[in-house]
Amino acid sequence: MGKPSDFFANLTPNWFASIMGTGIVATAAVTLPLQFPALRSAATVIWGVVFLLLILLTVATVVHWVRHRETARSHHNNPVMAHFYGAPPMAMLTVGAATLLLGKDVIGERLALGIDAGLWALGTILGLASAVAVPYLQFTRHNVTAADAFGGWLMPVVPPMVSASTGALLLPYIPSGQLRLTMLMACYAMFGLSLMASLIIIPLIWYRLAVHKNLAPSAVPTLWIILGPLGQSITAANLLGSNAHLAASGALASGLEVFGVLYGVPVLGFALMWAALAAVITVRTVRRGLPFSLTWWSFTFPLGTCVTGLNGLAAHTHLAVFEAMAVGGYTLLLGAWAVVATRTFHGSVVKGVLFQAPMGPAPAVSAGAAPVGASPSTVSRAAAA
Repeated sequence: MGKPSDFFANLTPNWFASIMGTGIVATAAVTLPLQFPALRSAATVIWGVVFLLLILLTVATVVHWVRHRETARSHHNNPVMAHFYGAPPMAMLTVGAATLLLGKDVIGERLALGIDAGLWALGTILGLASAVAVPYLQFTRHNVTAADAFGGWLMPVVPPMVSASTGALLLPYIPSGQLRLTMLMACYAMFGLSLMASLIIIPLIWYRLAVHKNLAPSAVPTLWIILGPLGQSITAANLLGSNAHLAASGALASGLEVFGVLYGVPVLGFALMWAALAAVITVRTVRRGLPFSLTWWSFTFPLGTCVTGLNGLAAHTHLAVFEAMAVGGYTLLLGAWAVVATRTFHGSVVKGVLFQAPMGPAPAVSAGAAPVGASPSTVSRAAAA
């Protein structure tokens, strides 16, 4: 078992992926077509746990920056780890949404709204910063090639899409008029920001897989990250469309609601195809040996966004197929979360290996971190998520 001090010394931003993956289990349950009392109660318990975990991990991150500033500052120069600065804002946004949707049953709507608004504002600011700062570092400092592209490249540009989705939940609480309409348009602008950036990055990942075929087993789970912007964009389009009538009127409101379905169904088709590809590659890798690392959290949040997207499509179309897919997807999400959460608990609390300092490329993968100073190709193959 590792020493407690190891956690603060070697903490990396990709630990926030565990908050994302746990939080989406709670939020996806709220609008699931199949509802029963125990489901909401269980989701509320998960919200309480993830809320506490966010506080603890945030405090630990502050301690890490205070006590180990040099290590903390080195993350942005790491051509892999830098991309996971997108995880903290997405964790804040996810927990904020869960607080409004579920936490209000425990702490009251007024306090829940205040917490969500605060987390949304902070998460959005940090998310927009990551969407600009990390690509800037990649363009100007990181030494990478097309052979290094992996799913983690999407992490810094997806937060604005999460802001768009969770911002839609705040629309009913914003004063009507210019302020509410501005919020709606800002959410659509962030939707476009994230979507366009994702449409640039996803082909690079496809190219890397098709031409170089050098994805290491430890990086295979990051293939599932591609479902993140796809599922989250379907979610955002449908949530914004559902609440558009609160800020807009007439043809604009109707058009935005219709857009949720017209956009969501075609993107769902591609998401299903990619899920099939990622699944067969993952199964192939498992047979050869898939080492556990924090990359396994890539099996959770991206899948959860597809579930929330399916929830939105089911609500707008009342199509039984979408409802069945949403329930089936949530079942898979629960299974994936249970496995990854158990392995993470065992690797961190019981054995402590996830907190140990990396000694080289192999241990770095196991620890969920990449060694600073390693070559880009080596680091990319040892990608951690």
